[in-house]
Amino acid sequence: MVLEQIQGINIYLIGMMGAGKSTVGEILANRLSYKFFDTDVLISQVSGQAIPEIFSTQGEEEFRNLESQVLSSLCAYQHLVVATGGGVVIKRMNWSYLRHGIIVWLDVPTHCLYERLKGDTTRPLLQHPDPLTRLDNILETRRHLYQQADISITINGNEKPSEIAEQIITKIPNILKQTQPNLN
Repeated sequence: MVLEQIQGINIYLIGMMGAGKSTVGEILANRLSYKFFDTDVLISQVSGQAIPEIFSTQGEEEFRNLESQVLSSLCAYQHLVVATGGGVVIKRMNWSYLRHGIIVWLDVPTHCLYERLKGDTTRPLLQHPDPLTRLDNILETRRHLYQQADISITINGNEKPSEIAEQIITKIPNILKQTQPNLN
């Protein structure tokens, strides 16, 4: 039923680093018979560099430009679930690409993110003396942007990725506009 309703519309997962966008995205794509893409993986493939390397050699601004280019390319297609980088919402231009589909915010408290990410040295924005405070600060600057998503999924850290994917599928019909007129 949901497949008929979404008619190939892309689904873009947004949220903080460590929110589970890639893990949930793969499961969601499987359930919907969609293809799955992770913008960070594509950026690395296109640039030939790992994300931390791009940040250190070219800077965050260049990374954000690459992110926009990848997102622009993806929105030209249909039947995709796309896990975006946590900062994709920062650039206003990216919203025009995201609005080509359904935007889903995986809203995870920072203490859960911290538990998932502690010890992860591949996250350039977390190379900070106090990563938990850094996560709090990043979330506070982005929260108003994440809240613009079509669907918000609040995660407390105990849910299985498959359960989160199921919540998304359940909520999709609620945000789609009715395509048939109401004759009652």
